[in-house]
Amino acid sequence: MKPNWPAVISLVVLGWMISFFSGGCANPIAPQGGPKDSLPPVLVAVSPKDSSEGFNARKITFTFNEFVVLDNPHDNLVFSPVPKMEPVTEARLRTVTVRIKDTLEANTTYFIDFGRALKDNNEGNVLRNFTYVFSTGPTIDSFTLGGKVLVAQTGTADSTLIVVLHRNGADSAVQKERPRFYAKLDSSGNFLFRHLPAGTFYLYAMKDASGQKRYLSRDLFAFADSPIVIGPNNAPQQLYAFIEKDTAKPKAPPKPLRVEKSKEKRLRYTNTLESNKLDIFGHLELSFAEPLRKFDTSLVKLTDTSFRPINGYKVSLDSSSRVVRIDNKWPLGALYTLILSKDFAEDTLGHQLTKADTIRFSTMGEADYGSLSIRFNNLDISRHPVVQLLQSGVVKDSIALSSNNLAIKLFRPAEYDLRILYDENGNRSWDPGVFFYGKHRQPERVQAIKKKITVKANWENDYAIDLLTDAAEKPKPTSRRR
Repeated sequence: MKPNWPAVISLVVLGWMISFFSGGCANPIAPQGGPKDSLPPVLVAVSPKDSSEGFNARKITFTFNEFVVLDNPHDNLVFSPVPKMEPVTEARLRTVTVRIKDTLEANTTYFIDFGRALKDNNEGNVLRNFTYVFSTGPTIDSFTLGGKVLVAQTGTADSTLIVVLHRNGADSAVQKERPRFYAKLDSSGNFLFRHLPAGTFYLYAMKDASGQKRYLSRDLFAFADSPIVIGPNNAPQQLYAFIEKDTAKPKAPPKPLRVEKSKEKRLRYTNTLESNKLDIFGHLELSFAEPLRKFDTSLVKLTDTSFRPINGYKVSLDSSSRVVRIDNKWPLGALYTLILSKDFAEDTLGHQLTKADTIRFSTMGEADYGSLSIRFNNLDISRHPVVQLLQSGVVKDSIALSSNNLAIKLFRPAEYDLRILYDENGNRSWDPGVFFYGKHRQPERVQAIKKKITVKANWENDYAIDLLTDAAEKPKPTSRRR
């Protein structure tokens, strides 16, 4: 008997349709949502209206097109002039309210900058540059003052600083009084005061860890050399922040704690050798975990590999009594033996060597170094520039420049950051400023170079750096095997 193929096909199709419409698909696909919301909230209404004059309200209400939240308004929101009592700012559903607790001054322009405080509730999109201004008088002040703050020692910005304007020109005002106006820095160190009145002000920048907008602890601080007369077309201000040296009498060091004597009797130490090689521009150092209470330099011997004494080296113990340093004029590729007699040292826990130690090492050879050449364009030699080469923020080398060209035959291979120190007193190190001790002296300036350089071993490493355009243009090194 032949199968009825049309009937069979109809039954199969019918079964598939029943399974499909009853949700029995083997791989059901979840419905896809729309595109992610990337738009910040939009202001729909505000009461009283923005730029109101003759303002006498106690509450300002902002209404948005979606649910909003406030992120740390105490730190992110700027209310200026600085009130004695901070306003209370709250967000609920689509509304943000600012309740004014302080007594408003007559004929005064007030400015609110929400900074990064205002976001939508779902995706956290920040409403940037959202501001509100009002005046208790018949006009709104419109003068502005902008500028930039850099950390003098590094030439970089610190966006955690604030900038303040004081009416009182006494040095103590920044410590004892709240400022008249303040502004925050952006990530590049720029600031902008808006809606300022005409008048004379004193400009400072500082850390504000306490939130009181006063200089209460020894930390980064900057000051303008002269009062700022606010009016039309105010020139941008450049400030350099520094930490002033502590001139107070140093405190007596704390008494050492009594430490239980360790069962370990052998004196342990580490050294500065790298794979038993010593950098010819460095020092051979031995570092100990505990201070040494006994140390005899005559029991530290530097010899050649045949144990013949080396002349002219020097052995010393640093002020912490933890580091022994062996100084010598180290030639390239030389072999040495360092002999430490059994009784050369004893630490405060009574540890000594159990027998004499012998350390065999060599100095690095020419192939372990690279030559370095840097041509600095637009460098002002009259400002006594010193190029600083850094790794992880630590200055590894400082070289005073007498011309626009730096050429070093042997240099340690590594990646380096560069800075230019303008060394006013010629001591090849950065010096902070002075403000609080009767003398107003600005700190020495450092210019940060944003591009790194890489020194390769056994290569000629050539760079050209333009101090005017380096932030925008990448230095173009050329490397040739030597």
